[in-house]
Amino acid sequence: MVFKVLVVDDSTFYRRRVKEILDGDRELEVVGEARNGRDALEKAEALKPDVITMDVEMPVMDGISAVKAIMDKRPTPILMFSSLTHHGAQATLDALEAGALDFLPKKFEDIAQDRKDASRLLCTKVRLIARRGIGLKRPSFRSTEARKLPDNAPKQAFFKTSGLLSGHKDAAKQPTVSSVRATGKHYKCLAIGASTGGPVALQKVLSPLPAEFPYPILLVQHMPGTFTTAFAQRLDTNCKIRVKEAEHGDILKPGHAYLAPGGKQMLLETIGANKRIAIVDASASDKVNYKPSVDLTFSSLAKAYGGDVLGIILTGMGADGREGCRMLKEKGATIWAQDQDSCVVYGMPQAVAFANISSKNINIDDMSSCVQTEMR
Repeated sequence: MVFKVLVVDDSTFYRRRVKEILDGDRELEVVGEARNGRDALEKAEALKPDVITMDVEMPVMDGISAVKAIMDKRPTPILMFSSLTHHGAQATLDALEAGALDFLPKKFEDIAQDRKDASRLLCTKVRLIARRGIGLKRPSFRSTEARKLPDNAPKQAFFKTSGLLSGHKDAAKQPTVSSVRATGKHYKCLAIGASTGGPVALQKVLSPLPAEFPYPILLVQHMPGTFTTAFAQRLDTNCKIRVKEAEHGDILKPGHAYLAPGGKQMLLETIGANKRIAIVDASASDKVNYKPSVDLTFSSLAKAYGGDVLGIILTGMGADGREGCRMLKEKGATIWAQDQDSCVVYGMPQAVAFANISSKNINIDDMSSCVQTEMR
């Protein structure tokens, strides 16, 4: 199957560059180009693309306004391009709130050191969100309650990743539960890892939690450094619990969530009776692909807390988190995964489910209530 792509950018040079890369992939075909948001809206109606790449800052109509309009008139998977600045991060989060599925830095040298790797990642992300399929507008960051659909409501179609992306062959679809019975297990920490689709998913999990949530929360979301700063600020504004970008030396407190800073690694240390965050610089020589890495954070949790952890893996490409969850489970921790139907990309959750590490697969709309039931 060949997916039709609409490329939107006010720069003729950049449109040509993106088109050359995408047309080099046998599963992608650029069927049109648009020079601004209004042009994109018209081309989306006329060409009916399977996926759209969208710049944030454009004349006539900006990318965020275009995403909103497209999602209202003809919902289509959208990949945003944005600058690695604080303003660019805020705008990208606005675009994700409006309905875009994923983003990439606009400068390819910020994506990967090797141009071929950057081109490969761009094509992979475009294929993934094109295959995901979408029929309903994405939930807003400002939603404070999980949106419940009637039992007879049509289900959205989602893409199940290949072994290239999840690290193994496709697994049979795992059964999904919508509620849990409290096991009575003793906990000391909640830990959540996510990648593609994570910003919206994390908002849905965290926003219903009460301010007096009795445990600290560690969050690992694959994002650049400027984005994690802005994302933590947005989560803090829209959640009852306190959310901050983690800093070296932070002492974990109940009702506080600590987001791993992009480009670095977040580990946990035991200092006397306290647990303290250690932020470690990630050098270019590191063999770890993800910075921050769910595996590294979760493995440090296994050493610090043993089995007194509820670990959750949300939507994302790849298999980061599988080995960290394995270490936690060996210590007696509880591991859950987001279910296939509610993932933007069923890679990371599929990796832990296929390896029989996760004990439950839960729809993102039900995840927060399940967490509160289990950890009360």
